[in-house]
Amino acid sequence: MASEKHEDSSIHILTSEYAPLESFIGPLSGRSVELDLGCGKGSFSAALAQKYPDRFVLAADVMLGRLRKVASKRRNLGLENIIPLRVEARHLVACLLPDASLERIHILCPDPWPKNRHARNRLLCSDFFAQLHRVLVPDGVFHFSSDDDVYFESVERLASASGLFSR
Repeated sequence: MASEKHEDSSIHILTSEYAPLESFIGPLSGRSVELDLGCGKGSFSAALAQKYPDRFVLAADVMLGRLRKVASKRRNLGLENIIPLRVEARHLVACLLPDASLERIHILCPDPWPKNRHARNRLLCSDFFAQLHRVLVPDGVFHFSSDDDVYFESVERLASASGLFSR
């Protein structure tokens, strides 16, 4: 099974099998789709969903406890356009999302893994940039922020070197 429902039926638990985007969010019906990758407790996702009720907001994280908070915000605010996804970021972007399926990708303050020996754990690397570019529509927006200056500069250099994104 590619997508299992959690006891909170709004949280989709995505496994290692491939599943088309529409299989867990339903028909897109021409609506824009944004991805809040590493959504945490969902404050940014909820703000996006409130501001743009005509868009789907995929709120993706690996931590079920955080996604329970996203689901709670979804319920309490009546935001049917938030889709909480429990999935590892690389798997979601590389295997589950089709080409040109997202208008915007937001990665806000990911763990910078500041020690040199942990740098390989960083989400944003040259291979991942290629996958991000693949799932964005032409002229789509990649929105990145970090409170770690060294990490931000590293990501900025990688994005520039990829030639796939303009500032």
